[in-house]
Amino acid sequence: MKTANANFDRSYGTKTTVVAPSALIKSAHLIERIGLAAIGGSSGLYVAAGLLRRQNELPWSVWIVLLMMLYGAFSFYVGIDLPGRSARRSASIQRQGWNLDTAIEILSAVGIFLAAIATFVSVGIIILDETVSDGLLALTGSSWMIGASFQIAAGIIARNYGTAEDVGK
Repeated sequence: MKTANANFDRSYGTKTTVVAPSALIKSAHLIERIGLAAIGGSSGLYVAAGLLRRQNELPWSVWIVLLMMLYGAFSFYVGIDLPGRSARRSASIQRQGWNLDTAIEILSAVGIFLAAIATFVSVGIIILDETVSDGLLALTGSSWMIGASFQIAAGIIARNYGTAEDVGK
């Protein structure tokens, strides 16, 4: 971490170090994003485990679980923590109606909702040890995949749109 000031406290003869707030904020943001990725990976694990309970004989089941965990981690890392435009533009959204910011927020919210509900159902299936229909398993898996994809799309659009907007300023 970078330091903003390194002073000697003359009364005690010790060196005091002040950490720059921007370095702390960046570190906290990175830790937050890693935590979100861990939640996304856990979500993928639960959904994969719920899906594979029914079909134990699926080939490459370990790879399916690993890919769902990685996809979930990536989707939560990219999609949930969107660049902070919504707070400063909430008033302009109300005045202008629909714009790209509104679409990004809705895409992210729907993605989070679908992924969370699919994870909730999967954990319920695992914990309650229920035998469910193939249709419910397909609905759960596809809901999670669509939700994770929506989060990735929202994150990519928001970052590309934010970058182009910042260049125009």
